[in-house]
Amino acid sequence: MSSTLKLITSIVNYIHDILVLLTQRLGLNLNDKQLHFIVIGFSGMVLFILVHKLFKYLVRHSLMAISFIYTFTVLVVLVFAIEIEQKITGRGHMDFQDIVEGLWGFLVAFALYIGFVIVARWLKKFFGHRRGSRK
Repeated sequence: MSSTLKLITSIVNYIHDILVLLTQRLGLNLNDKQLHFIVIGFSGMVLFILVHKLFKYLVRHSLMAISFIYTFTVLVVLVFAIEIEQKITGRGHMDFQDIVEGLWGFLVAFALYIGFVIVARWLKKFFGHRRGSRK
């Protein structure tokens, strides 16, 4: 887990250094706060547009897909926060595999839920048609 976080940190630091150098060469003289404002603002809008287009497409087909994506995203943030908290407080062992196992648990539980929903819909459809045919 530590090596993964160090890799991500070095990539982010590299991009940060390039952006600082680029803004200096362009003569913009932005401080760190201004750079964060611009980069996160722009990145957030690009992400928003992509997510909005994806969700518009998905809502035509399945609201459950949107609920799944949202829940999975919140869980990713939550499991990372738990592991980081364990590292900071020392009340556990920060391990990337814990993140993988936690998310895998959700995926298995969700698959069971989908299976249950499919069977329930099939039974409703099957017995609904049988009742209708007796009349």
